[in-house]
Amino acid sequence: MCQDYIYDKEMEQIAKEEQRKAWKMQASVTTFVCPCKCVPGIGEKYSTWEPTKRELELLRHNPKRRRITSNCTIGLRGLINLGNTCFMNCIVQALTHTPLLRDFFLSDRHKCEMQSNSCLVCEMSQLFQEFYSGHRSPHIPFRLLHLVWTHARHLAGYEQQDAHEFLIAALDVLHRHCKDDNGKKANNPNHCNCIIDQIFTGGLQSDVTCQACHGVSTTIDPFWDISLDLPGSSTPFWPLSPGGDGSALNGESHTTGATALTDCLRRFTRPEHLGSSAKIKCSGCHSYQESTKQLTMKKLPIVACFHLKRFEHSAKLRRKITTYVSFPLELDMTPFMASSKESRMNGQYQQTVDPFNNDNKYSLFAVVNHQGTLESGHYTTFIRQHKDQWFKCDDAIITKASIKDVLDSEGYLLFYHKQFLEYE
Repeated sequence: MCQDYIYDKEMEQIAKEEQRKAWKMQASVTTFVCPCKCVPGIGEKYSTWEPTKRELELLRHNPKRRRITSNCTIGLRGLINLGNTCFMNCIVQALTHTPLLRDFFLSDRHKCEMQSNSCLVCEMSQLFQEFYSGHRSPHIPFRLLHLVWTHARHLAGYEQQDAHEFLIAALDVLHRHCKDDNGKKANNPNHCNCIIDQIFTGGLQSDVTCQACHGVSTTIDPFWDISLDLPGSSTPFWPLSPGGDGSALNGESHTTGATALTDCLRRFTRPEHLGSSAKIKCSGCHSYQESTKQLTMKKLPIVACFHLKRFEHSAKLRRKITTYVSFPLELDMTPFMASSKESRMNGQYQQTVDPFNNDNKYSLFAVVNHQGTLESGHYTTFIRQHKDQWFKCDDAIITKASIKDVLDSEGYLLFYHKQFLEYE
């Protein structure tokens, strides 16, 4: 009558039972091949979740359900500063608002085999529960701080630390405390399937070209973030013309002489002449030759983090670079891919852009800023709660922010999330 599909309950139950039998059979085969169970059976890995009697009882006794609406503020929670810990608070805000990381921890996917009081992943799991519990009072992250001090000794103490350094240290400890899908310790970032690597790890391709025979030596290295040089640093910045194709592609509006994120990416991926003082032994020429080196993206991560190198440390000076760099809400990384290299001539992109190809498109969801000087400063974070709702996180204080506030900010760490995910 209503043209809806009818599912036969008996057939569904038979199909489910047969599927379960097949999974168990596959699991037993895997266990026979590998008695140590280092590779779990498919039955363990893909069995569907069903609530236990205890969970059904809890659901019956707690009929009220939390509805997520477009103006919902669940997930927004301030963090108490425990003494120069704004560098930690701003990264925690960015991580707790990373969509896939949030989904992982809120679905209770972490199975710990360490002591829970020493596992950073367990603490992050607890932190997500605190953030999404609906409580509005600021959270005190004292256990997280203690674990960071324990596992990343160089960050211990109450001195102000670098937020970028904390991000890398936190990802490293989480990566080490995670177990990959094969049940093995995640020691090799090239062959790890833990949640951190699934979300944050990309592949950076380095092509070194011999100037004599034009032979190319290629290596691919994993990365968690991309550090970008800025105009105004002691490193000469490539002179770029505003309004070029790379920036127009990503919708960034230039004022005369202004620098865009895509300019920094173009500089990062341009061919670099290594010079006579850095000759390499060419496998084709069998002699030392001058060469050029070029970096491109071989594999893009789900979350791309860009680190704008605002703090300069050298033998002669220590200073902060305050150059304004415009960054877009939506970013297309296609021009910086290794597959686009053939279309690149002397750093200029001559390719046509396919508006229907969304594989390499990203959306901004968090921006970490640093106010002040190298010696005395403060970190804050802008985070995206819903599609167009932004909030500023300043330790314990959370305030509504406009998109203009976000895009006009100086920017130190920029977090972008892939718009479309491939199913593997």
